[in-house]
Amino acid sequence: MAVDEGVAPAAKTDDEGTVHRLKPNAVGLLGVVFMAVATAAPITAMTGNVPFMVSSGNGVGAPASYLVAMVVLAIFSVGFTSMAKHITSTGAFYGFISYGLGRTAGLASGLLATFAYAVFEPALIGIFSTFATTTLKDQTGVHVPWWAFAVLMLAINASGTWFGVSVAEKLLVVLLATEVTVLAAMAVSVALHGGGPHGFSLAPVDPVNAFKGTSAGLGLFFAFWSWVGFESTAMYGEESRDPKRIIPKATMISVLGVGVFYVFVSWMAILGNGEAEAVKAASSANPLAMFFAPTERYVGHWAVDVMQWLMITGSLACGMAFHNCAARYLYALGREGVLPSLKNTIGRTHARHGSPHIAGLVQTAVSAVLIAAFWIAGKDPYNALYVLLAILGTMAILVVQAVCSFAVLVYFRTHHPESRHWFRTFTAPLVGGIAMLGVVVLLVSNMGAAAGAESGSLVLRATPWLVGLVAATGVGYAQYLKRRAPERYALLGRTVLEETVER
Repeated sequence: MAVDEGVAPAAKTDDEGTVHRLKPNAVGLLGVVFMAVATAAPITAMTGNVPFMVSSGNGVGAPASYLVAMVVLAIFSVGFTSMAKHITSTGAFYGFISYGLGRTAGLASGLLATFAYAVFEPALIGIFSTFATTTLKDQTGVHVPWWAFAVLMLAINASGTWFGVSVAEKLLVVLLATEVTVLAAMAVSVALHGGGPHGFSLAPVDPVNAFKGTSAGLGLFFAFWSWVGFESTAMYGEESRDPKRIIPKATMISVLGVGVFYVFVSWMAILGNGEAEAVKAASSANPLAMFFAPTERYVGHWAVDVMQWLMITGSLACGMAFHNCAARYLYALGREGVLPSLKNTIGRTHARHGSPHIAGLVQTAVSAVLIAAFWIAGKDPYNALYVLLAILGTMAILVVQAVCSFAVLVYFRTHHPESRHWFRTFTAPLVGGIAMLGVVVLLVSNMGAAAGAESGSLVLRATPWLVGLVAATGVGYAQYLKRRAPERYALLGRTVLEETVER
């Protein structure tokens, strides 16, 4: 039995005649924006990535790297949001690519995206535990083992998903607002004080300087890394109000808003130290001094103490957002019966909260196993757990982003002639896809430097092979279904609700 790749089957119900759906109209435009921006973790991206970019990447051209990345991601988002206006799917990339390039490519991409978000959560738990242990010891003298904070964050993330997206949204709004405020306070204070000890300089935001320095490729990769998760806007479509309008707006707001913020904060951090002094601070034994020094000088010591605590809550918000992403991808795969046993397990939603509660618990278990493995191996929660799993997840999601761009390109060649546009549905996805492939090349060529102390790790060496294995599993299983269970193959990437079919 052949299956038409371009036609979605009619809506289906499960064996009990009930569709397990997510709670509709649970979140608005700002809620979706906050959920997406939380995955970028602005305070972690700034304090964690910028010093490394300045010391080992493109030097004082780090803000320019964010400018370049913002332009590239905005172009990518033009095609991405064009498709979001026609397809609303919790599976996001899974659904988009299935409609554009077929169910086989869709399942492979869906598994890759699920894999990426699944490893991002334990990665963020690693950096959260590091920040929490260090800050508590520095400010109170109390030492708590990092694994205790890991257990705490696992419990918080699981609870947030269990009680639904609206509960997670409220918590993330508070956490995100506080971390953005303290970074903005530092940046605005530097600007109001004339740009720091040497005054204003445009060199850090000159796009040419993004391609200079010790390793421009490494700096550019870290800039793109700082946005990972912005595309998660699409997976909240089923739970948002008027998704055809909200999701495209939320995506562009996330990309451009975060981009302007990154450029301004990193620029002011460099000027607040002085260009030469910033490089020296970033290269020191305490690279966070690059942010702490101008904060203390222009805002006050109290702000440094607050910033340390907000680094903890910022990584918590990021990990919680990734937990929500992973749970929704697992749910999307489960409710379509990729494996029959999944439909009434991870494909179910909570009767009261309308949340993917079982998928959330499964994701918590996956994270716990990975964290336990690194703990048993005696690995550091930052240098190993965070860095290695973040690189692994980033490679997987960048590949999916590139494939998604080409899916948009193909989709609009055969669908919705009324929406075709030379830039939005052709040039933008073409340029975006090529650029995303370029970022993958940047990652592969700079993996060792990005991994630092773990550059010789078996996990790092296995990263490209693990990504390839997950994709190959998706391709192979899709082909198996196509031959042996065409009725299940027909559902791949085609969700069961009216709101999630092609418009």
